[in-house]
Amino acid sequence: MIYLALSVLASTLIFIIFKLFSKYNVDTLQAIVVNYIVASVSGIIAYSEPIDLSSVSGKGWFFGAMILGIIFISVFNLMAITTQRNGLSVAAVATKMSLVIPIIFGVIAYQESTGIIKILGIIIALIAVYLTSIKTTVGIPITKKNLIFPVLVFIGSGVIDTSIKFLETHYVAKNDIPVFSATVFGFAAIVGIITLVYKVITGTFKIAFKNIIAGVILGVPNYFSIYFLIQALRHDSMDSSTVFTINNVAILLVSTFAGILFFQEKLTFKNWIGIILAIISIILVAFSI
Repeated sequence: MIYLALSVLASTLIFIIFKLFSKYNVDTLQAIVVNYIVASVSGIIAYSEPIDLSSVSGKGWFFGAMILGIIFISVFNLMAITTQRNGLSVAAVATKMSLVIPIIFGVIAYQESTGIIKILGIIIALIAVYLTSIKTTVGIPITKKNLIFPVLVFIGSGVIDTSIKFLETHYVAKNDIPVFSATVFGFAAIVGIITLVYKVITGTFKIAFKNIIAGVILGVPNYFSIYFLIQALRHDSMDSSTVFTINNVAILLVSTFAGILFFQEKLTFKNWIGIILAIISIILVAFSI
């Protein structure tokens, strides 16, 4: 449970840093690319054995990590587009509700336990995600022409969690978690660097020192959010459906309180109902272990 709590705290710290990006006008793309580089380096430093590129490329998880890294930065860009076209609430709901994808995968592929209490907890969690994320009294408006973006964020986020579970179960040895994480972030960084090079060529790129600093600050908690999540998934006392439900809902819950505490965010009545339901869902899912 300690790894799950640490994953939630690291992910909440990412939320706080992202909020500060807008306050200090940080170029998100530049910071994200630097963040992936720092996260990759963090994994390399944490790896207890010497790095052998030929050995790493021969690992069973290598190509999966490569694809996962590409999906990482692709989903991030889709989240940015969703936020711009549909609003932050839509992006938050699409991201957190994607937990149903790894849950269904875990139940089907690994015959993970299901029961009335857990199913009820998961359903309540989904309702809590929606109610906690919406910041208006009218709900979440989505135009048909922009519907594709939250749908892709939903699918992409679900694929990321499912892929992490699959690779962790079948290919990643315990000692390989740092270098596996470093490889995922490394490929995400490569795609980001290529994007920045394209911007340099087209004359639309202007680097700023504050963007580099922001990326460095973001990179360390980003690495540990994945590292601790993988460690939580490896724990024998909890299956993946339990981990993903508690992880996603707890991140939303703690992030909401962080928004109130540090950014004076105001909550609607629906948000408070969502918070109460989120707490209930965590208790139900945890009780079903």
